[in-house]
Amino acid sequence: MPSAKSHRVSERKRIQNAPLRTRAKSEVKKARLLMADDNLEAAAEAVKAAVIALDKAAQKGVIHANNASRRKSRIVTQLNKANSARE
Repeated sequence: MPSAKSHRVSERKRIQNAPLRTRAKSEVKKARLLMADDNLEAAAEAVKAAVIALDKAAQKGVIHANNASRRKSRIVTQLNKANSARE
């Protein structure tokens, strides 16, 4: 059973980390929805925003650096695939 102090610390960290994690997830979701709608110009901008959000979350320790890298790779690969399919 965690102590009262460790519970307070984890709760404080959860509150600090939640907005960064939510922002990263939202940006990735927005980019994926734009790609699904074939709005690739806006999707490219959304991917840039998602990469920035993921980097910030990783930099602050909200998500692991490898996790951020994997998510960035997947979304950029998806954008490149959509661009090549369009041509």
